[in-house]
Amino acid sequence: AAVALGRDDDVVDIGCGTGRSTRDAARIASSGRVLGIDLSRRMLERARAAAADEGLGNVGFERGDAQVHPLPAAGFDVAISSFGAMFFADPVAAFANIAGALRPGGRLGLLAWRTLAENEWLRTFRGALAAGRDLPAPPAGAPGPFGLADPDHVTTVLGRAGFDGVTIEPVDAPMRFGSDLEDAFGFVSALGMTRGLLQDLAPEAAAAAVEALRQALAAAATDDGVVLGSAAWLITARS
Repeated sequence: AAVALGRDDDVVDIGCGTGRSTRDAARIASSGRVLGIDLSRRMLERARAAAADEGLGNVGFERGDAQVHPLPAAGFDVAISSFGAMFFADPVAAFANIAGALRPGGRLGLLAWRTLAENEWLRTFRGALAAGRDLPAPPAGAPGPFGLADPDHVTTVLGRAGFDGVTIEPVDAPMRFGSDLEDAFGFVSALGMTRGLLQDLAPEAAAAAVEALRQALAAAATDDGVVLGSAAWLITARS
């Protein structure tokens, strides 16, 4: 909605993962084409399978790094990214590459995390898995989950990359991690963040941290599943 996606638009989805946002776009842009790009072969395999299961014939997926991937010049009307654009080592180069793939007046729409302090789900997981450690918070503006958390930094980066008309609006919404405790625990236990925070712990400490995580998820269980708050930016711009 933020990029006024239309039936005839051609769309590129940056950091598409398993392709949920790509498929969402393809259903709207039914007479256009939608390309999802991601670095993970495994996620792209799942994305292709899900698109095939839905019978979406206007979707394609490519493995690539948006910082340098050879996107077709002026090949798209819209570029989107749902929590996939925060990790660029050189964000100006990456967004300049994306801008070059957009037609004149093309639209950019991004979702990106705000700060750690504003995201209940991240605070909850990190607190449970800290196991007595003082975990440093990833800095805003550096490549990582908070790479686009600083609005001034975002405006500067997009301007240098060739975008204008930048708008940045807060989005606060609940995140549902599973239908019940076991479903959520299975999902969260498999996250890269969870594995990373556990890897340096001794077995006994790791087991205690996993149990603390289970208890934290249990405390967030509701009739609608395991739910925690999230805080993001909705960022839009034009090429």
